[in-house]
This record gives sequence, C-alpha cells and structure tokens, in this order.
Amino acid sequence: MKAAVLSEYGKFIWTEVPTPIISSDDVLVKISYASICGSDQHVFHGEFDGRTHVPFIPGHEFAGQIVEIGASVKGYNMGDRVAVDPIFWCGECPACKLGHFPACRSLKLLGIDTDGGFAEYVAARDFMLFKVDDSIPDTHAALIEVLSIGFHACNRAGLKAGDTVAIFGTGKVGQCILQAVRTKTDQPVFMVDLLENRLHIAERTWADVIPINATRQSPVETIMELTNGRGVDVAFEAIGHAVDIPGALHPIRQCIQSLRPAGTVCVLGLAEQPAPLVMKELIFKEATLRTSRVTHGEFAETIQHLTQGHLRPDALISAIMPGSEAQQAFMLLEQSPEDYLKILLKFA
Repeated sequence: MKAAVLSEYGKFIWTEVPTPIISSDDVLVKISYASICGSDQHVFHGEFDGRTHVPFIPGHEFAGQIVEIGASVKGYNMGDRVAVDPIFWCGECPACKLGHFPACRSLKLLGIDTDGGFAEYVAARDFMLFKVDDSIPDTHAALIEVLSIGFHACNRAGLKAGDTVAIFGTGKVGQCILQAVRTKTDQPVFMVDLLENRLHIAERTWADVIPINATRQSPVETIMELTNGRGVDVAFEAIGHAVDIPGALHPIRQCIQSLRPAGTVCVLGLAEQPAPLVMKELIFKEATLRTSRVTHGEFAETIQHLTQGHLRPDALISAIMPGSEAQQAFMLLEQSPEDYLKILLKFA
C-alpha cells in the first residue's frame, strides 16, 4: 500500500509500505479520508519524541470501509463504513479499573504510539470501531474523532441547556467545542482568539456567537460587560501554547475571571508552559476547574448529531489534498494558520 510516512521529523515521504496484517481481533480498514490534527503538527516537529519513533505513519483522525475481518470479530461486515476511535488503554491502572479510560496511565493512540491513518489501509481493533450512517459523507466521517473531542469536553464540563459559554482558542479543537456546544445550549457563546479568520468562521457558522479579538479587546472586560457583570457558566481553554500579549493575563486565568460564581473552567490545551494562577480567584467563586482529554465513547453521540444534521462540519474543512501531498499540507498549516483550519488527506 501507499502511505505518507514521516521519515524524519519535519519530512513526509509518499512511499510503498507493507499492508498491515490483521490479527483475529482486528479489521482492515480502507481509508477514505484522514484529517490533520493539531497533535499531528506537534508530532511533525518531534514534540512527541519518546512516544513517536520515526519513520512511522501518523494520523489518528480518519474513517473508511472494512475490507477484511478477523476471525474473532463479531457485529461487523465487509463493506461497513466505520470511524475509528484511535485510543487504546491498559485496563490495569487505577483509572482503567474505574472505567475512566481517557486518564489511563499508559494511554496510547493509533498514529502516535503506533502506525496510523495517513495511509491507504490501517488495522484497528474491533472495540475501536463505530459504524457510520450512509447519510454521512466520507469527508464528514473523517472528522468524527475531533468533533467527539468537543462533545467530551462539554460532557466533562457538565454543559446544559441555558448555559452561556466562552471558548478561548478558536482553532481546530475550539471550533469543535463550539459545534458540540450548539447541540446543548442556544445561549450566547464568546469566542476568543488572535486570528480574525478563525473568529469569522465561528461567527458566520452559528448564531449568537460573539467574537473577541484578544489583541484589540480585553476578553474578561467584554464578557463581563455583555453579561451585565454575571459572567459565563462555562469557559473552555483550547489554546495550548499561549502567545504573550502585553498586559494580558494567561488564558486560563482569564477563563476563571470570566466565570460566574460556581461556574466551570474546562482546560484542553496541551501547553508545556506553566499557567500562573491566583487560586483565591477560583476559590472565592467556589468554581470548578476540570480537564478534558481525548474521548470517552462520544463517537456515538457525534454520529447521532451528524445523522440528524445538527453539526456543520464543512465549516471546519479548509482544503482537501491527496495523501501524496501530506508534506505540502503540513507546510500550509504551519505557514498560513489564519487561512487553513482543517486539511483532509484523501486516500481512496
């Protein structure tokens, strides 16, 4: 088969590699499209070194069709369209024994810890599979994983009908949180970023989205003014590595200051830098600080909303390119982040 192989950090090559040989618990999936994730960009630069070992095949957001089935696999047929949840857990650590698999001490992902979906075929365990309704286009199916991250974040935050929301960071994950938010509450959503085009994507896709460019406005002051001093019920941080803005607080602290009393901050951004907090700001509000990582079965929720037409995944797709052009796709995302949000790689 052909695959986009990360031959060294910063360099993809399109080359022939062996087609995976499946075990009795696996299926072989012929990939239609794969989506480039923000984590893939970190992998590209070697920032997951220790977990990734070049050369290998990245890619953990993808969907396709079953073309081979292991002897022990039940409930799936040749030709079934599936999305693949890329996580696999140890089953033995304290989190796993509680059934809290996203917190597994040795959690692994296809496309990071093992070869993944930037290829014509991938082997996947049966427990990773979610059937995709025929009404869902292949391009949308490739986004089920990242959309599910948005739903998992909303579930972790306890978001409910009537809640007002702030989302700090309107990149790939922030936009997916917004998609999930709009299935749960119709109240105003404040979107905070530095890049105008990403704010425009959110504003033109959904009603009652209030864009805030943090280089021009104080997010906290704007949110408090427009909520009449109340603050939001839930604030999400999906920035990761924050850009320093003179005079501005760290985004997580801005999330806390934007909250109503007893509100919730949910943090998703995988930053290496410390986040300086003033804990009494959190304590005086008796607010909740939660985190969210990957997904916990939300693929089914995402597929249901896609089938019912509640989501708008086309808003996330900036370009579709052949898998053979993975290197060019990554360079576009690096060099023009304002113009490119999600790029899909086509393999079928």
